[in-house]
Amino acid sequence: MKEKQFTGKIAWVTGASSGIGESLVHEFVRRGATVIASSNDLPGLERVKAECGNKSLMVHCIPFDLADTSGIDKIVEKQVNALGKIDFLLNIGGISQRSRIDETPMWLDRKIFEINYFGTIALTKAVLPYMVRQQSGHILATSSISGRFGFPLRSAYSASKQALHGFFETLYLENKKFNIKASVIIPGRVRTSISFHALDAEGKEHGKLDDGQAKGVLPQRAAEIIIKGMVRNKREILVGKNELIMLYIRRYCPWLFFRIADKIKSM
Repeated sequence: MKEKQFTGKIAWVTGASSGIGESLVHEFVRRGATVIASSNDLPGLERVKAECGNKSLMVHCIPFDLADTSGIDKIVEKQVNALGKIDFLLNIGGISQRSRIDETPMWLDRKIFEINYFGTIALTKAVLPYMVRQQSGHILATSSISGRFGFPLRSAYSASKQALHGFFETLYLENKKFNIKASVIIPGRVRTSISFHALDAEGKEHGKLDDGQAKGVLPQRAAEIIIKGMVRNKREILVGKNELIMLYIRRYCPWLFFRIADKIKSM
């Protein structure tokens, strides 16, 4: 039964105070797992924990900022000492962008990479030795369909997500001998707050829900797809609706991709 699917397992979820991360916390708890819930929003994490009701004791709120992971080794060590192991690490947290290349200052490119790429791999590198020691584990990173191709107003975001593919494919190849799995989640349009918090050329929040995103799948459905992909050990987990066809158009018919990409209002 799904309600007992992950009994005795420990899942660490970043970006857990909203959107897909929040829904994953609820899904893991419902299926019997203990969850380490992280983001830079402690009140949000505590809200998610409280909403788990009589299963709230299965949620441990561990706030930290992906933009500053200087103390991440000690954070991970403390959680392993307290809980004994980490079975799943789901790197969901990240930030998007809404600015042209020519108006995006270098400090903003670096900030987006610090959160999306370096924050993700810092936590991954801190957790990995424990999974090697226990000879098991599954680590997931969140990319995007624009992590598979360029897209207007997403230069640094797209690049940071594309970098994750190279890192996590290498992670899988180096560590499969230790029974460690690695997957990349590739969302299309999901109805979350990511566009609200996307950064413009001045580093300010975009502050609105994009039209295309408003039509996306619900976070709850995204969480279900991700967990199903994990169980099936899929190395790429696609989440979305018709927009996912762009992945195949880009791969098999690139000339058509470039013709239509700049006509899509938002992803």
